[in-house]
Amino acid sequence: MIDWNRVTELRDEVGAEDFREVVELFLEEVDEAIERMKSTPDTSCLEQDLHFLKGSSLNLGFAAFSALCRDGEKAARGGHADVIDMAGLFESYAQSRSEFLSKNVT
Repeated sequence: MIDWNRVTELRDEVGAEDFREVVELFLEEVDEAIERMKSTPDTSCLEQDLHFLKGSSLNLGFAAFSALCRDGEKAARGGHADVIDMAGLFESYAQSRSEFLSKNVT
């Protein structure tokens, strides 16, 4: 679910203090995007939302979630937003977030 090698690599690249800031910013931005997507779904910006989530989550090692976002982005781009399992995507993020924070990597 989490690519811990990527997490370590990022922490080494930016340093421990900046890594904490990166994690806080990532979680804040992704939490806001997820909440907006849940409360006011808008298929007209779904492709862009999933693209943002895909890139952000991949940078922080949320590999499984990023893969779901990639697949959803592709489906949305092809006009098939109706086949995207949004509940599964949201659950994947929740599980990834929980696993990530349980390791106390910051």
